[in-house]
Amino acid sequence: MRDAYHEDLDSLTDKLVEMTRLVRSAISRATTALLDADLQLAESVISRDEEVNRLFSEIEASIFDLMARQQPVAVDLRMIITSLRMGTDLERMGDLAEHVAKIARLRHPDSAIPPEVRSAILEMGQIAENLVTKAGSCVATRDVDSALELEQDDDAMDRLHRKLFKTILHKDWKYGVEPAIDITLIGRYYERYADHAVRVARDVVYLVTGSRPA
Repeated sequence: MRDAYHEDLDSLTDKLVEMTRLVRSAISRATTALLDADLQLAESVISRDEEVNRLFSEIEASIFDLMARQQPVAVDLRMIITSLRMGTDLERMGDLAEHVAKIARLRHPDSAIPPEVRSAILEMGQIAENLVTKAGSCVATRDVDSALELEQDDDAMDRLHRKLFKTILHKDWKYGVEPAIDITLIGRYYERYADHAVRVARDVVYLVTGSRPA
């Protein structure tokens, strides 16, 4: 009975790691769709968000079942609580990648990204991928040191987010209001995506140590 119980707990971790893989793929493809005005790729990101939602629903169902049947305590209870929190953050990351893809779809056949900010958006996409890759590794290995590093890794995303604002508010901005709104939204989506990755890592620290990072 206990072996089956711990297999169920291990399954939660496996599903969370799979969610990190899915949302990493989603943000990668959404970034490419945005920069290349690739409608087919954007549509694939939007349609495949259901896979992320399905996994999160499975995690929720498993957690409710485990809570009802096993009444977990101590480390097992922390595992269940953090799994729900991490699943929520990862599901939101999938939504944010979908939002990026929807802007790509909305502006097709044009690109929503003016030349002046293409490099910044590309870098934001790369940072987002790196953050969720690292977060997924932390979930799988419960590596506290790597999890604590994510907060510093996120600083680069915050700098790029501020850079976007400076660019669209500069007197030389020549693309008008609509592209400025698009860039504002896109920047916010990437910044929030990164924040959720950091929250996943912080939950790993809590799971292992029982304490939240300062």
